[in-house]
Amino acid sequence: DTHKFCEHYGYSLDESGNVLLVASKKGEAKFAACVVLANGRLDVNKTVRKKLGVSRISFASPEQTKEQTGMELGGVTPFGLPEHIPVWIDARVMECDRIILAPAELTKIPHAEVVRDLAFPITSE
Repeated sequence: DTHKFCEHYGYSLDESGNVLLVASKKGEAKFAACVVLANGRLDVNKTVRKKLGVSRISFASPEQTKEQTGMELGGVTPFGLPEHIPVWIDARVMECDRIILAPAELTKIPHAEVVRDLAFPITSE
C-alpha cells in the first residue's frame, strides 16, 4: 500500500510514514501504535517489547486492529485513536521536513511520545 501511495501522490519513502499497531501476546492485552518512516523497520522484539513492558509481542491482527482502532489495515492513522493506545513516534520521523504533514503535528496528539530507536532504516544489501 505504501509504495502505491508514494507513487500515486509523488512522495518518497523517506517522507512517508506507516502506523503499525502492536499487541501483547500474553497476559493483559496491551497495544501501541508506532509511527515509522516507510523506509524503516520497527524494532518490535527489542525497543517496542521493552517499552510496552511485555514478554511477547506481535503485530496486531487485522481483526484486533479494527476492534481497537476502528480502522482497517492500510488505513490506520495516529489521529483519533483511543486513549488506551499510546502513539510512539520514531525519532527519525521528527528529523524529516515533512511526512505528508509537518512531523511536529504528530506531537500534538495527546498520548504521543517520540521514541529513540523505535525503528531502524532498511538497508539494501
